Amino acid sequence: MDQRLLNRLRRRRIAVLYGGWSAERPISIKSGEAVCRALKRLGMPHAVIDVSPDVARDLRRHKTDLAFLALHGPFGEDGTIQGLLEMLRIPYTGSGVLASAISMHKPTAKKIFQGADIPTPKGFVVTDLKAPFPSDKGPWFVKPASQGSAVGVTFVSSPNQWRKALRAALAEDREALVEKAVTGTEITVGILDGRALPVVEIVPKHAFYDFFSKYSKGGSRHLIPARLPVKSLKLASDLALEAFRAAGCRHFARVDFIVDKSGRPWILEINTLPGLTEVSILPDAAKAAGLSFDELVVEMLRLAADG
Repeated sequence: MDQRLLNRLRRRRIAVLYGGWSAERPISIKSGEAVCRALKRLGMPHAVIDVSPDVARDLRRHKTDLAFLALHGPFGEDGTIQGLLEMLRIPYTGSGVLASAISMHKPTAKKIFQGADIPTPKGFVVTDLKAPFPSDKGPWFVKPASQGSAVGVTFVSSPNQWRKALRAALAEDREALVEKAVTGTEITVGILDGRALPVVEIVPKHAFYDFFSKYSKGGSRHLIPARLPVKSLKLASDLALEAFRAAGCRHFARVDFIVDKSGRPWILEINTLPGLTEVSILPDAAKAAGLSFDELVVEMLRLAADG
């Protein structure tokens, strides 16, 4: 590891921001704790801030001049905390205000993908529990418009599941995205400093990559390399980079796809602050590219410090 870079970062007043009050708080805490353990191993002094409405006060109290964002979900991943940090002139890890907001709001992200000619499943927005079941043949996924970690997501294959799915999604958000389910292989492409990391195949224990599959030990397997033709892997990596640029992202992200039986990748979403827990995918992809977890954390801080 570059000692000059480590020494430079050790002179910064780093704060790890985690927690918050979204439905993803437990996962954010796990990500933040993993980052803090890495910083401790690296001998890098840092403050830890459990984000609250007093976060600006806490940042000033610690005289923070570099923020590591280990936040997930609304208020942490949607441009809100990023806007505050911009106003306070504190550099931070991950994408900026606009890209964070675009990527977090699934219907808007879908329009960006469509505008960039990146294949994405058919979808539409529902705001009313009385909305009729789609006339087109399913199955469908019903998702809150601005949640991550599969919070409030339901797989719907028949009309009698429709109302329950809408209630689950609209309990989390004012809008629900109803998206055509594509049958195939789930993969994800990590992006770090403008390059695609090795493609990871996700094999969930449940029927789809739900909250349990994402964050429980044994909930899913991460296969590197993914068991797909080289052509499909290359296309997924290229599309991930196109989506990253189209949304205006920076530093790093994780881009999720379904690859259908013909080998065609369909983009689902961009995660601008992907999980950094012991079962998270981005660290696995970085490891496959030759970066340890500690080196990944240092690289994220370097990108933030360099602007």
